Amino acid sequence: MNISPDEIIYCQFGPVPITATLAFTWAVMALMVIGSWLITRRLTDHPHMSRGQNMLEVLVLGMQSQIREISQQDPARYLPFVGTLFLFVAVCNLLTIVPGYQAPTGSLSTTAALGLCVFVAVPVYGIQTRGLRSYLKQYMEPNVFMLPFNVIGELSRTLALMVRLFGNIMSGAMIVAILLTIVPFFFPVIMQALGLLTGLIQAYIFAILAMVYIASATRVKGNQQAADGAANEGDD
Repeated sequence: MNISPDEIIYCQFGPVPITATLAFTWAVMALMVIGSWLITRRLTDHPHMSRGQNMLEVLVLGMQSQIREISQQDPARYLPFVGTLFLFVAVCNLLTIVPGYQAPTGSLSTTAALGLCVFVAVPVYGIQTRGLRSYLKQYMEPNVFMLPFNVIGELSRTLALMVRLFGNIMSGAMIVAILLTIVPFFFPVIMQALGLLTGLIQAYIFAILAMVYIASATRVKGNQQAADGAANEGDD
């Protein structure tokens, strides 16, 4: 039994191995690009729109509502990044029903890459909104002696973000694999369904925490305490 899809190597080009993580990440990205093109190629404002467009509008409006509620800001600038995070993680996790598929989110390298994206996005959005001086000043609040602790806190929450996603997806896959060898009929089907629900929840949590971190970096000083409180609740 393979603990991580990184252990499955399909082929190798010189020093570069094509692992299941890499192959299925490409497959998920291709599926999302093609699916987005098929749904959006014939957008209309007619009441009798296609089911694909109707589902897409419900999804986008739902994500906009969540972003607006968390950040208390216009969601338009955050939707492309946070929405893509949610959709990518959700599709990666939901495709586990396909035989032979290995979820890329079950690899620490994938979750580390996603965590790194959030780590970079937080200061980018923060500096764009508050300016470089104001953003850097928050690391020295309430005094300059808090600088190393605030930096460590920034790094640790990114680490927690990627390890949480990796641990939940990997453990779920291992439990299903063990049950398939012990009770190979009805019970694993139930666990597979629960695994799909857990995967969708993990995608939601990952995107929400990313938005909380971005909101805490972009909000004005008066709302900073509320953003930090939401981040602490998410970590719990």
